[in-house]
Amino acid sequence: MIKILHSADWHLDSPLSGEDQLKRALLRIPEQVVQVCKAEDCDLMLLSGDLFDGKGSPASITACKRALQAAGVPVFIAPGNHDPIHPDSPYAQGTWPENVHIFTKPEMESIALPELNCRIYGAGFDGMDCPPLLEKFHAEGEEAYHIAVLHGDPTVKNSPYNPISSAQVGASSLDYLALGHIHKGGSLRSKGTLCAWPGCPMGRGFDELEEKGVLVVTIDEKAEARFVPLDTPRFYDLTAEVLTDPEAAIAGTLPAVGNDHHYRIRLTGESDPVDLPALRARFVQFPHLELRNETVPPTDLWGSMGDDTLEGMYFQLLHDAMADADPETQDAVTLAAKISRKLLDGQEVHLP
Repeated sequence: MIKILHSADWHLDSPLSGEDQLKRALLRIPEQVVQVCKAEDCDLMLLSGDLFDGKGSPASITACKRALQAAGVPVFIAPGNHDPIHPDSPYAQGTWPENVHIFTKPEMESIALPELNCRIYGAGFDGMDCPPLLEKFHAEGEEAYHIAVLHGDPTVKNSPYNPISSAQVGASSLDYLALGHIHKGGSLRSKGTLCAWPGCPMGRGFDELEEKGVLVVTIDEKAEARFVPLDTPRFYDLTAEVLTDPEAAIAGTLPAVGNDHHYRIRLTGESDPVDLPALRARFVQFPHLELRNETVPPTDLWGSMGDDTLEGMYFQLLHDAMADADPETQDAVTLAAKISRKLLDGQEVHLP
């Protein structure tokens, strides 16, 4: 059996204006990934590109080199479209640790690891786009395990970023294909090959939601990948329906204990005017809370009641049905009136 730590898309030095918390968290990612590698007792590490966002700052390059050297296992990097190989590439800056191998050509190469009875295949981007590297590729060799690391796109057929198809995966004879590029984790299995991508290890905005992490892959008779979350800032885009109390709606949507994650809560439903600054001030335990008011003014359910129209007669009948009724019946009739009013006003209705 062989055990692998697979990570990608760190995007160190991403432009995160005004978010010192996120910048500091990004710089800690190399160390956090290596900590998981050690804790899981992995045999090697695969990093599928876009570790840097551009040429890389001295601080991020140093943090990456120091962490990977401390990993104590072979590390293989396949540069991607945000950190391609060229003279100004972060991978061309200074000397990298001896245990780190960087694939520097846009064509498949391989390295044998006799001590692990495996062969690692890979290639790297040398520009912003890349042709299909896996096309007509077939793993060969005496080793028990055949593993590849690439930056590529398995989701768009004609992607300019090394498009990878299920058919190519199945024809590769690989045990495992470690991909990067897609920031939301996923996988596919074709014939005997598992192809997976861990997603980014930390969201950088509300387009990269909820927990992020790495994959720990074990290969025995077949490859299996297990997601391991990292302790990085997370982004949540949530909806809270205001029934009678906006503050209670927000409190019911947030965790019981404050934290440093980023929350965007959209207040919906019918409500009297909402004072967003005052509401925000009541949740100081969530320093990265954004509130948006998407409520509408309360509807006058019974305004047409008694009019000499079908609508007026209908609402009069509903209102009369509430007289002397039990609370459950009153709630049901009120709900019917609300749904009816929305339909008559041409609004979208979401049934409870």
